[in-house]
Amino acid sequence: MKIGCVLMAAGFGHRFGGNKLTAELGCGETLIDRALSTIPADKLDRVVVVTQYPQVAAPAEKYGFTPLHNPHPERGQSESIRIGLAALEDCDAVLFLVADQPKLQKETVSRLLDFAAAHPDRIVGLGHNGRRGNPCLFPARFFPELMALTGDCGGRSVILAHEDDLLLLDVPSSQLIDIDTPEQLEKL
Repeated sequence: MKIGCVLMAAGFGHRFGGNKLTAELGCGETLIDRALSTIPADKLDRVVVVTQYPQVAAPAEKYGFTPLHNPHPERGQSESIRIGLAALEDCDAVLFLVADQPKLQKETVSRLLDFAAAHPDRIVGLGHNGRRGNPCLFPARFFPELMALTGDCGGRSVILAHEDDLLLLDVPSSQLIDIDTPEQLEKL
């Protein structure tokens, strides 16, 4: 199975007060560094990082990933999904990750990819006690619906339209936490 990966890293970080991906986690590591380090590149055909920020593109290249510029981040998540998916349209499935989950572990993402390989026709994602989180992987049959998304709408709407096709890999809830505010980062 040829699996691509899109790291979504183009958001404005309004609630954070700016580009949160360059914020440090207290150990000298930034949020974007942590996100990039959770991607098991050896299990993926290609990895693209969709961003509007040069401060995100540079570290992506250091990992050997392809940065893709989002010239219209104001159009919301759907724009990043289209840009990333267009670069990976020849894949059998695409994994979408967000860049603000500092507790997500590389081993967990690797387990999710193994889980997806065992269920190649299903949407798979991480979850806790039945509640879905990120990342999520979509087989190619869902690409047209993902490409048709508009506005600040992500894969959630595709999942809601195909709930019977969703399988969740249960993980500790801490790995699903995302950072939206400086207070959340401080607490972490």
